[in-house]
Amino acid sequence: MDLKRNGSQPSGKGPAEYFTGTVRIDPLFRANEPARAVGASVTFEPGARTAWHTHPLGQNLIVTAGCGLAQRWGGPIEEIRPGDVIWFSPGEKHWHGATAITAMTHIAIQEQLGDKTADWMERVSDEQYRQAERKG
Repeated sequence: MDLKRNGSQPSGKGPAEYFTGTVRIDPLFRANEPARAVGASVTFEPGARTAWHTHPLGQNLIVTAGCGLAQRWGGPIEEIRPGDVIWFSPGEKHWHGATAITAMTHIAIQEQLGDKTADWMERVSDEQYRQAERKG
Protein backbone atom coordinates (compact mmCIF):
# COMPACT_ATOMS: atom_id res chain seq x y z
CA MET A 1 0.00 0.00 0.00
CA ASP A 2 1.18 3.51 -0.84
CA LEU A 3 -0.74 6.27 0.96
CA LYS A 4 -0.27 9.80 -0.29
CA ARG A 5 -1.58 12.21 2.34
CA ASN A 6 -3.40 15.33 1.23
CA GLY A 7 -0.92 18.18 1.11
CA SER A 8 2.13 15.92 0.97
CA GLN A 9 2.90 16.59 -2.72
CA PRO A 10 3.79 20.09 -3.92
CA SER A 11 1.55 21.95 -6.34
CA GLY A 12 3.05 23.03 -9.63
CA LYS A 13 2.37 25.74 -12.17
CA GLY A 14 1.17 24.69 -15.62
CA PRO A 15 4.13 25.30 -17.97
CA ALA A 16 3.67 28.35 -20.21
CA GLU A 17 4.57 26.36 -23.32
CA TYR A 18 1.55 24.06 -22.79
CA PHE A 19 -0.98 26.38 -21.10
CA THR A 20 -2.46 29.84 -21.59
CA GLY A 21 -3.27 31.69 -18.37
CA THR A 22 -2.90 30.58 -14.76
CA VAL A 23 -3.05 26.83 -14.20
CA ARG A 24 -2.21 24.87 -11.03
CA ILE A 25 -1.38 21.17 -11.19
CA ASP A 26 -1.68 19.08 -8.04
CA PRO A 27 -0.26 15.57 -8.52
CA LEU A 28 -2.47 12.76 -7.23
CA PHE A 29 -0.73 9.55 -8.21
CA ARG A 30 1.83 7.93 -10.47
CA ALA A 31 1.41 4.18 -10.64
CA ASN A 32 4.43 1.97 -10.21
CA GLU A 33 5.37 -0.37 -13.07
CA PRO A 34 3.93 -2.41 -14.59
CA ALA A 35 0.93 -0.07 -14.14
CA ARG A 36 1.00 3.11 -16.26
CA ALA A 37 -1.77 5.34 -14.85
CA VAL A 38 -1.01 8.93 -13.86
CA GLY A 39 -3.49 11.29 -12.19
CA ALA A 40 -3.55 14.97 -11.30
CA SER A 41 -6.04 17.57 -10.17
CA VAL A 42 -5.77 20.57 -12.50
CA THR A 43 -7.26 24.00 -11.75
CA PHE A 44 -7.70 26.56 -14.52
CA GLU A 45 -8.34 30.18 -13.54
CA PRO A 46 -10.88 32.08 -15.72
CA GLY A 47 -9.65 32.23 -19.33
CA ALA A 48 -6.93 29.60 -18.79
CA ARG A 49 -6.67 26.60 -21.09
CA THR A 50 -4.38 23.92 -22.46
CA ALA A 51 -2.73 24.03 -25.86
CA TRP A 52 -3.99 21.56 -28.44
CA HIS A 53 -2.65 18.12 -27.55
CA THR A 54 -3.15 14.37 -27.81
CA HIS A 55 -2.56 11.44 -25.48
CA PRO A 56 -0.98 8.23 -26.81
CA LEU A 57 -3.31 6.04 -24.70
CA GLY A 58 -6.23 8.45 -24.27
CA GLN A 59 -7.37 10.55 -21.31
CA ASN A 60 -10.26 10.74 -18.86
CA LEU A 61 -11.27 14.05 -17.29
CA ILE A 62 -13.58 14.21 -14.28
CA VAL A 63 -14.82 17.74 -13.62
CA THR A 64 -14.92 18.45 -9.88
CA ALA A 65 -15.58 22.20 -9.62
CA GLY A 66 -16.53 25.26 -11.63
CA CYS A 67 -17.46 25.48 -15.28
CA GLY A 68 -15.16 24.77 -18.19
CA LEU A 69 -14.83 24.07 -21.87
CA ALA A 70 -13.52 21.15 -23.92
CA GLN A 71 -13.19 20.64 -27.66
CA ARG A 72 -11.91 17.92 -29.93
CA TRP A 73 -10.39 18.95 -33.26
CA GLY A 74 -13.18 19.69 -35.73
CA GLY A 75 -15.90 19.28 -33.09
CA PRO A 76 -18.07 21.75 -31.19
CA ILE A 77 -16.92 23.45 -28.00
CA GLU A 78 -18.65 21.71 -25.11
CA GLU A 79 -19.42 23.27 -21.72
CA ILE A 80 -18.32 20.95 -18.91
CA ARG A 81 -19.52 20.99 -15.29
CA PRO A 82 -18.93 19.10 -12.01
CA GLY A 83 -19.77 15.42 -12.35
CA ASP A 84 -19.13 15.36 -16.11
CA VAL A 85 -16.69 12.69 -17.30
CA ILE A 86 -14.95 13.26 -20.64
CA TRP A 87 -12.99 10.63 -22.59
CA PHE A 88 -10.53 11.60 -25.32
CA SER A 89 -9.49 8.62 -27.45
CA PRO A 90 -5.83 7.83 -28.09
CA GLY A 91 -4.43 10.36 -30.55
CA GLU A 92 -7.56 12.57 -30.47
CA LYS A 93 -6.45 16.21 -30.77
CA HIS A 94 -8.20 18.37 -28.16
CA TRP A 95 -8.00 21.15 -25.58
CA HIS A 96 -9.76 21.94 -22.29
CA GLY A 97 -9.88 24.76 -19.77
CA ALA A 98 -11.98 27.28 -17.87
CA THR A 99 -14.63 29.59 -19.24
CA ALA A 100 -13.76 33.27 -19.61
CA ILE A 101 -15.42 34.14 -16.27
CA THR A 102 -15.35 30.92 -14.19
CA ALA A 103 -12.50 28.76 -12.89
CA MET A 104 -12.67 24.99 -13.45
CA THR A 105 -11.00 22.02 -11.76
CA HIS A 106 -10.80 18.51 -13.15
CA ILE A 107 -9.04 15.29 -12.34
CA ALA A 108 -7.02 14.12 -15.34
CA ILE A 109 -6.17 10.43 -15.66
CA GLN A 110 -4.02 9.09 -18.46
CA GLU A 111 -1.58 6.27 -19.02
CA GLN A 112 2.08 6.75 -19.74
CA LEU A 113 3.50 5.20 -22.91
CA GLY A 114 7.27 5.04 -22.65
CA ASP A 115 8.18 8.34 -21.01
CA LYS A 116 5.20 10.42 -22.15
CA THR A 117 1.54 10.96 -21.41
CA ALA A 118 0.90 13.76 -23.94
CA ASP A 119 2.04 15.20 -27.24
CA TRP A 120 1.73 18.99 -27.16
CA MET A 121 0.90 21.09 -30.21
CA GLU A 122 -0.01 24.69 -31.04
CA ARG A 123 -1.78 27.01 -28.62
CA VAL A 124 -5.53 27.48 -28.77
CA SER A 125 -5.78 30.93 -30.31
CA ASP A 126 -7.79 33.71 -28.70
CA GLU A 127 -10.10 33.57 -31.74
CA GLN A 128 -10.69 29.82 -31.30
CA TYR A 129 -11.33 30.37 -27.59
CA ARG A 130 -13.72 33.29 -28.21
CA GLN A 131 -15.92 30.96 -30.28
CA ALA A 132 -17.13 29.59 -26.93
CA GLU A 133 -18.37 33.04 -25.90
CA ARG A 134 -20.31 33.40 -29.16
CA LYS A 135 -21.81 29.94 -28.66
CA GLY A 136 -23.62 30.97 -25.48
